[in-house]
Amino acid sequence: MFPEKKGSLKRKKQFTCPSCGKSFNSKSFMDVHVNIHQTIYSRKKSLTYTKWAKRFTKVSSLKRHQMIHKGQKPFQCTGCNKSFTHFSSLKTHQMIHRGQKPFKCSECNKSFTRLSNLKIHQMIHGIKKPFPCIECNTSFTDQSTLKKHQKIHSRQKSFTCTVCNKSFAWLSNLKRHQMIHGGKKPFTCIECNKSFTQSSHLKRHQMIHSGQKPFTCAECNKSFTRSLHLKTHQMIHSGQKPFTCIECNKSFTVPSSLKKHQRIHNGQKPFICTECNKNFTWLSDLKIHQMIHSGEKPFICIECNKCFTRSLNLKRHQMIHSGHKPFTCTDCNKSFSYLLNLKRHQMIHSGEKPYICIECNKRFTQSSDLKKHYMIHSGVKPFTCTDCNKSFKQSSHLRVHQRIHSDPNPFMCTECNKSFTRKSDLKRHNMIHSRKISYD
Repeated sequence: MFPEKKGSLKRKKQFTCPSCGKSFNSKSFMDVHVNIHQTIYSRKKSLTYTKWAKRFTKVSSLKRHQMIHKGQKPFQCTGCNKSFTHFSSLKTHQMIHRGQKPFKCSECNKSFTRLSNLKIHQMIHGIKKPFPCIECNTSFTDQSTLKKHQKIHSRQKSFTCTVCNKSFAWLSNLKRHQMIHGGKKPFTCIECNKSFTQSSHLKRHQMIHSGQKPFTCAECNKSFTRSLHLKTHQMIHSGQKPFTCIECNKSFTVPSSLKKHQRIHNGQKPFICTECNKNFTWLSDLKIHQMIHSGEKPFICIECNKCFTRSLNLKRHQMIHSGHKPFTCTDCNKSFSYLLNLKRHQMIHSGEKPYICIECNKRFTQSSDLKKHYMIHSGVKPFTCTDCNKSFKQSSHLRVHQRIHSDPNPFMCTECNKSFTRKSDLKRHNMIHSRKISYD
């Protein structure tokens, strides 16, 4: 069958395969080898999906692939009704509901539902990031993450929401966004029954109940629930603020803060309350506002049981009980509980009033004061009393008014038992008694 002599095996391999470059001692051996390439090629050709010219070695693989183009998702999760093209994808997804994470990192014991996610994570320990971005030199552990990142530079947003026309760089972000319109919140906290659109948001929320803050700053030992918050915080120590507003030259540590800030200049208020049609610059402000309608105040002071819509407001309030005022003005030695209040106060000494009314050019030290002032020009009174339908420009004015219906005079003078609707009126009244004492 093979005419070459045994001695020919020692000779130079002079017959080379044109497809893969492999060499052979005899032409007959090479011909047998070449037939393998031709068989595989003809088989692949018969399994070509003509729409995208993608080829498969198995009929089953082609059929599975065609489901993507047809939009077929026959495998449905009984936990949240999410559908999948492949059964294996459903199995992996179901691990989220069971809390199952079989793939554990030997370095830090962090667990993952997928082996591929574990492998990507393990590169953090080895600091192996072989895929650099040519635009900004940021490196990534895998090529898919690099491709996603590069969309930031190209500003490519291929995926558009059909409801509100908002565009996204990634399909996963569009799907998450669409849950807002659909009202879908499949991930529920077992502690307080609060629901979320994403499992990552639920995990972050659960840290409130557990008090877990695994990310600690090496400079000041302050801890955070998210690594992103730690990185942002560390910029305070380094003084790094790489993102600058072209309108006013104000700098920010993260691009998201810059984007939010720029809405002040362009007047953009994309978030609308469905109850009263009030517009907001930021989604967080809308969520807090909606608590007025729902009456929700989830943050409670353990000292006096006063409730708040925001954890930040609770923290500020708690300083009243502790008397802690760490921020001191260098001009007049007045102390403040918060850095923001100190900065506002320092504007009195500097005479700085950066917020200008476009109607009458009146200046203000705070944006909140400017907003209140705008209502004079617009005549808007968004805060309405549920008892008598009287409207007010400010929520504080509404609260004072509501005392008429409940407790008309909550502030009582300890000297003469006279009562007042406002604390400021009581203070003014107390001056009468102090003057009498000085005259005596």
